[in-house]
Amino acid sequence: MSPAANRTSARSRRKPRSESANDHSELVAHYREMLLIRRFEERSARSYTEAAIGGYCHLNLGEEATVVGLMSALAPDDYLFTNYREHGYALARGIDAGRVMAELYGRRDGVSKGWGGSMHLFDVQSRLLGGYGIVGGQLPLATGAALAIAYRGSHEVVMCHMGDGTTNTGAFHESLNLAALWCLPIVYVVVNNQLGMGTTVAKSSAEPELYKRAAAYRLQSARVDGNDVLAVREAATRAITAAREGRPFLLETMSSRLRGHSVVDPAAYRTKDEIAALRASDPVLALGDKLLQIGALTDAGRQELDESVLAQVQAAVDFAEASPAPDVGTLFNYNYATPVPNDLERLPAQPLFTAAGA
Repeated sequence: MSPAANRTSARSRRKPRSESANDHSELVAHYREMLLIRRFEERSARSYTEAAIGGYCHLNLGEEATVVGLMSALAPDDYLFTNYREHGYALARGIDAGRVMAELYGRRDGVSKGWGGSMHLFDVQSRLLGGYGIVGGQLPLATGAALAIAYRGSHEVVMCHMGDGTTNTGAFHESLNLAALWCLPIVYVVVNNQLGMGTTVAKSSAEPELYKRAAAYRLQSARVDGNDVLAVREAATRAITAAREGRPFLLETMSSRLRGHSVVDPAAYRTKDEIAALRASDPVLALGDKLLQIGALTDAGRQELDESVLAQVQAAVDFAEASPAPDVGTLFNYNYATPVPNDLERLPAQPLFTAAGA
């Protein structure tokens, strides 16, 4: 039996997940996840201005529907690779908010033991195999993970998340080409927020409809409204089903970030009309209003939910602040998975060579 057939057979034995788009309790659960990401990211921005978080910090503000829709379609044993804008993905993947916040604070109880920070969340248990600071750096690794799954003939799928700017890198094209040639179980997801830092997609990509790039490698592809959590979940489910059968997929979600590229970017390249349009299409507010309209939430229930989420975020901050800083002696513990001869463990400002007679 082929690896693809093995994966399909294994998938067919798994308990199916409810796909009812009209289930109010499911919508409320999605809303709560989106609200958690929103409040977590708002507090992260505040903590950054208070110098509690250092380094680079990129937020999922405005992309909550895309994040939750994608993660709700993944099975618990599927794998996820992301770029540096990954806080929301970690939360939606089920990682405790305290452990995520502790990592942003650079503390020992963080998911990467305080050494990764905002851009490098990693958690084996949830199968989040890293946020990556190099644009496109995650693609070859995710493709390699999919190749390992194909070798084993197991049922897992890899989802590889990236921004729109990544589609102009060599790693994007190399990875899609190999995935197509080897029929790998992988879904590449482009979150198109229409801006590579401050440059529009139209000015940087000769083909701005990025999902169409899959045609060069004869891959299936689709574009979906990233502000609609159910539409994203449905599209991601179709893509994952195809990938699980050995047919890699490119999914483009049209989303928007409400703030700049990072917390230090004032987004001065946006006009007042653009900012107003972004606020009008806010996916968290839109879903909250929809839940009121269909009777799934009351005004009091919505307020109570928000207060509950705010308390959860505050608890995460308290946990991070109480966590100790990592011991500097552990800085090099995770350079390699196994010991490597002559591995350099020189700290900054330490001499490369010991002075003669010392």
